[in-house]
Amino acid sequence: MIIKLINNNTLQVDDFQFRCCIGKNGLIANKKKTEGDLSTPKGKFKLKKIFYRHDKIKLIETKLEKQKIYKNMGWCNDPKSNYYNKLINIKNSKFTFEKLYRRDDKYNIIIVIDYNLKKIIPGKGSAIFIHTTKNYKPTAGCIALEEKDLTILLKIIKKNSFINIS
Repeated sequence: MIIKLINNNTLQVDDFQFRCCIGKNGLIANKKKTEGDLSTPKGKFKLKKIFYRHDKIKLIETKLEKQKIYKNMGWCNDPKSNYYNKLINIKNSKFTFEKLYRRDDKYNIIIVIDYNLKKIIPGKGSAIFIHTTKNYKPTAGCIALEEKDLTILLKIIKKNSFINIS
């Protein structure tokens, strides 16, 4: 199953279309993507694990692997770290990171996009997710949907689903 970004504010899966938002600076070629450029990378990427706030989201129906988010969890976005673009324990971390346990509900549900995860290139971009939004403001490079739409998306995607961002 392929999820397709058909324009900068619409995600399509089969017959479903979801309103979304992308990076503040729009789409960027995978080769030109850099950390902090506020752009969403173009390409076809596998969908990986789901992370969710178990204190706010009680039931997630999905075929993808899922993991609860705890207060000590972060995603390293520091190119100088050996943990760059990986899940980390933020307690005592010397590196910069994206905190997963947030007050603004943005990361109540996260789908990790398989961008720069296999052979990680420091500075090439990190923490590229599909996550929730309440206001459709541009993201720092992710794709964001309303929580109710993301919940529907999780129900219909399969383990081998891809997202095509073009």
